[in-house]
Amino acid sequence: MQELKKWLVEKNQERLYEFLVRYQPYDIAQMLLKLGEYEQADLIGSLSDELAAEILEYVDPDVQYHILDHVSKGKTALILNEMSSDKVVDLLIAIHPHQAQTLLKFLPEEHRKKIEALMRYPEKTAGSLATVDYIAVRNNWTVEHTLQHIRKVGQDAEMVYYIYVLDSSGILVGIVSLKDTILATENTCIEVIMKKDMITVPAQMDQQEVANQLSNYDLMALPVVTEEQRMIGIITVDDLIDVIHEEATEDIQKLGGSEPLNEPYFEASLWSIFKKRLPWLLILFIAEAYTGTVLKHFEDTLEAVVSLAFFVPLLVGTGGNTGTQVVATIIRAVGVGEVKFRNLFRVIKREATVGVCLGLVMGIAGLIRASILGVGFEVAQVVAITMLFIVIWSSIVASALPLIIRKLRLDPAVVSGPFITTFVDGTGLVIYFMVAKTILNL
Repeated sequence: MQELKKWLVEKNQERLYEFLVRYQPYDIAQMLLKLGEYEQADLIGSLSDELAAEILEYVDPDVQYHILDHVSKGKTALILNEMSSDKVVDLLIAIHPHQAQTLLKFLPEEHRKKIEALMRYPEKTAGSLATVDYIAVRNNWTVEHTLQHIRKVGQDAEMVYYIYVLDSSGILVGIVSLKDTILATENTCIEVIMKKDMITVPAQMDQQEVANQLSNYDLMALPVVTEEQRMIGIITVDDLIDVIHEEATEDIQKLGGSEPLNEPYFEASLWSIFKKRLPWLLILFIAEAYTGTVLKHFEDTLEAVVSLAFFVPLLVGTGGNTGTQVVATIIRAVGVGEVKFRNLFRVIKREATVGVCLGLVMGIAGLIRASILGVGFEVAQVVAITMLFIVIWSSIVASALPLIIRKLRLDPAVVSGPFITTFVDGTGLVIYFMVAKTILNL
């Protein structure tokens, strides 16, 4: 950083380029974030338009806007036109509408209309992720004509591996790879070598579903189309890696019983973290409160056999742990498309079977633990049987709830570990005392 700042202060362009050439754009972006506001603008303003655009794509929209607002208008226009259209859309949506309108004026009219069209799609949909920087050709072109077109516009394309074949109305009619294009003879018509059985995604599709599609078919990019199959743009694999990372982060935070943060951990204020966690804690507190009601209801049973109280934490804890294991597995399977609502009873049967096996083992473990404490065979029997029932019950509940919630068009990750634990605590106690009353004749 000292060396970088030195060349910036001295405005030594030659030494600055010699220094930066050793680093990737991502690395330079990390250094950029450690500079002061005016130093950031000086650095970006001194770089080539292409490199400056690539570096800015690795920083947050508020930083992007601040830098673009502090360089010359001419430089701003050049950088914006070098940035990927999907990154430009992210920037314009994140900033104030008046600021967005100011930046839009720097774009050529045709490109501006495409950007404005992408901005109309809801956040986290295929349309909002799409970039218009792709190579499109006509189905009646020859290979020679196509290659000439690629050489002309390929520099500005996000990806050149796939070439998208459109008819005169902008309808996607086929896809041809660059490899097949190069290997074909010059006079071959593109329509002859293009593939018509394409994998496309509608503009309204959720970003997680898009990521699943890309993964399932091992593609590097997916075309985004309207209901009429009119081409909107493409989503590339690097954009979907970001989506997968984002979705996984959200699910993990929800599984912990908290609303996901909208920014990196150290950038989130203490107040925002407080607000994200408090509602869930209050909900779980209210839900957990009914366990006290259950204990109050079975007060006479506890007074008759005080040793039953020894095993309450063990039983409800085991039930919660079992449910957490199951819900994490099912939510992930739902997230990647392996399990659907139509598989509900199959999933329940499968998890119930595993629950029986686990419950038998845990029941034996409970029997041994009760025997070690010397509470008598009848109480040990109650603990063992309850352990079996609680593990089975927890497995069934945790396997069914994520699928039911997904059917209700809610995020199954809200069925978090703490939620399952809270639910099983109360119901597990009911099972425990009912078994105790039956076996001990209370």
